[in-house]
Amino acid sequence: MAGNTVITIGRQFGSGGRYVGRLLAEKLGIPFYDKELLSEAARYSGICEEIFEDHDEKPTRSLLFSLVTGMQMHGDAGSIYMDMPLNHKIFLAQFDAIRRLADEQSCVIVGRCGDYVLRDHPNAVSVFVKAGLEDKVERAVKYYGVDPLKAEDVIRKADRQRASYYNYFATSTWGDVDNYDLCVDTGKLGVEGAVELICRYVEIRDQVLSGKKITL
Repeated sequence: MAGNTVITIGRQFGSGGRYVGRLLAEKLGIPFYDKELLSEAARYSGICEEIFEDHDEKPTRSLLFSLVTGMQMHGDAGSIYMDMPLNHKIFLAQFDAIRRLADEQSCVIVGRCGDYVLRDHPNAVSVFVKAGLEDKVERAVKYYGVDPLKAEDVIRKADRQRASYYNYFATSTWGDVDNYDLCVDTGKLGVEGAVELICRYVEIRDQVLSGKKITL
């Protein structure tokens, strides 16, 4: 891969996007960041990791909640975030963590507006993982233990939450094809097929950027 190649994964609930990201990282031999990103953000920002977990990819909380919990920090590192609402502190700390990781290493990052944060990074590849509703329901029931009778509602609620979070902080539209380099349907390709397609995309992209002839 060319330079520090960072692959960001946006995903619909039940599409298997997290699993795609993990398998992709294993196949490419690079680090994987999902919940792990919260620890990175907490370590450098001075904000308690528990607060990151409570706010992880969730729509904004009330102003009162921000005022009550906004001082729950440790050390001096968090002082730069003191004068902004808590939800903005959380996003900015994750933003900084994503940018720092992208400058230091190749990796796969799931969610947290990664495609938006790295939209100007020369070696970032943004992927959106989707699937049909029937396929998402099947995965949610099988792997996440969701009640079959409630699965559709759970999926729609989770996706609305992700969209609300993304649309607020990224100032663009979650799931809009114009925001991503590649959209992959795991319902049609399966998780392994999606991983193979993303790997091939990265390979072709590197060949085009380096001026080499594309190998078929």
